[in-house]
Amino acid sequence: MTGNRPQRPQPPSRPNRSSGGDSLPELAPKPYEFVSFPKERPNLQRPPGHHKYFSDRLHGALYLTLKVQTSLHVSTGVVVMGSDIGNNRIPLIKIMVQGVDQKLSIQGSSLKGCIRSVYEAITNSSLAVITNKYRNQIPTERLPCRNKEQLCPASRVFGALDWQGLLDFNDAKCESMGFSTGFMPSLYRPRPDESSAYFIQGIVAGRKFYYHTIRAIDKGQNSGIPVQQAGREYIFKTKLNFKNLLPEELGTLLIVLGQDSKCPIALKVGGGKPVGMGTMTVTIDKIARSQSLQERYSAYQLNESDELIGDALQQFMQTQIKAAYSRLIQQPQLDELTAVLRYPSDREPPSGMY
Repeated sequence: MTGNRPQRPQPPSRPNRSSGGDSLPELAPKPYEFVSFPKERPNLQRPPGHHKYFSDRLHGALYLTLKVQTSLHVSTGVVVMGSDIGNNRIPLIKIMVQGVDQKLSIQGSSLKGCIRSVYEAITNSSLAVITNKYRNQIPTERLPCRNKEQLCPASRVFGALDWQGLLDFNDAKCESMGFSTGFMPSLYRPRPDESSAYFIQGIVAGRKFYYHTIRAIDKGQNSGIPVQQAGREYIFKTKLNFKNLLPEELGTLLIVLGQDSKCPIALKVGGGKPVGMGTMTVTIDKIARSQSLQERYSAYQLNESDELIGDALQQFMQTQIKAAYSRLIQQPQLDELTAVLRYPSDREPPSGMY
């Protein structure tokens, strides 16, 4: 099934019409593209387990700084009165996650989802989540892993059914108090019934990613949906714990986080991706990793001497990235994805109705 699969369509051939029929005017091109599946089947293996720290694997924590480049809204699904959050000019507003300290935060699950989707795309992995309606149009080898003894590369790292995974994501907390108010335009369904855009001879075209743009669309109070958001230049901090990772697995994660100068990519987080929202760049401030496995069992916190910063940090990261290229990365898929998620971008956000 995979060896003779036809090539995915090029962007100009994607019509993006509404589902109302050919008599409707053609809409403007939308800011997404598909990353194709590798031709080979995923290499399924048994995960390492959580029962011990293995001496030939990597354990530690990444300390991350995330910088908002276009307005960010991670919705809770809750709508409150504007006066409840200190804005008396707006009757109702969709709120973003806030902690007890009233600082904006991004759920660890939101970060995990967007990071995993990129990791899946550039490794030979199956899909984590599918829609049952289109199950028969997904290649069988790309269906989610259901046997914890036979997992694809992404599932071994991020988890699958009955398997916890090797990464622990924490909520990212905003460094400053307060928030900005944005007015997101109405977003309509992405029209998956358009077969020429989403399917090739009845098979899904690949994984869908939205381009980064130079700014996000804000419709203004008269026509947009009020949302609580983090504005440009807002800074978030978080920590990502890892255990029992192979060098190539950590290296691939570092590439996803934009640490490879050959692939300067940024994350797309939260809602409003079609209108340019959610672009975030990542800086790794330090990596804490124990030099002694005994310490992993006997101490809750690592010694400061085990923290990698500066030149030592860069050298360590480049070593793991090199291992990723030699043993795990799918170069054609990485090239396709970099073309979509490259940042900085000079791309304008889409005009008109989405």
